[in-house]
Amino acid sequence: MSKEQFIEELKKIGIILSEKQYEDLEKYYKLLLEENRKMNLTSITEKEEVYLKHFYDSLTIVKVEDLSKKIDIIDIGTGAGFPGLVLKIVFPHLKITLLDSLEKRIDFLDKTIKELNLKGIQTIHSRIEEYNEKQFDIVVSRAVAKTNILCELAINLLKKDGFFILLKGDPEEELKSATNAFKELNLELEQKEQFLLPIENSKRTILKIKKSANNPNKYPRNFAKIKKNPL
Repeated sequence: MSKEQFIEELKKIGIILSEKQYEDLEKYYKLLLEENRKMNLTSITEKEEVYLKHFYDSLTIVKVEDLSKKIDIIDIGTGAGFPGLVLKIVFPHLKITLLDSLEKRIDFLDKTIKELNLKGIQTIHSRIEEYNEKQFDIVVSRAVAKTNILCELAINLLKKDGFFILLKGDPEEELKSATNAFKELNLELEQKEQFLLPIENSKRTILKIKKSANNPNKYPRNFAKIKKNPL
């Protein structure tokens, strides 16, 4: 995806980039490439693929959520910052928390945040199930775990009437397996947005899942039990 294609495809989903935002994405890409030589942040390193499969893909969240509002978002298992750091660059008014269990990835994110002089964004070095400091309007995740497991792990991070927004490929089997988890955790699938990624036409699905009531106190269980006997 060239610069021109990136800008044009973003316009189609209602995003107009400023020159400063594009420059920050360029800096982010260069920092990612530099750090990736030292540690494995991503297997995708070609510039056009990063812009398509990481940057554009992260921003498709606008298909299911109005990001013009001030929202408190946590990106769980953020890795190299997808989608949370990309969202912050393009929607600077958002309050973003990036959570990851690997300290080296957090170090990279801290360095990038400092280099780009971003405000209203923090990093947390923690496993998902061990972080319970506050609740958020939206919990986002991209390619971290199966839907039923991820929702239970992170259920305490989501406010009542808040949303899980999960970026997936083809999650049909996962959704079938998640029926009981949704019932037990008071979750409802509000929207399933399916589309093809531009240029390569690979399948993408965004799941928008509402927490319609507070979850029972017995959830989440400890990780060993979730892994051994998922809902």
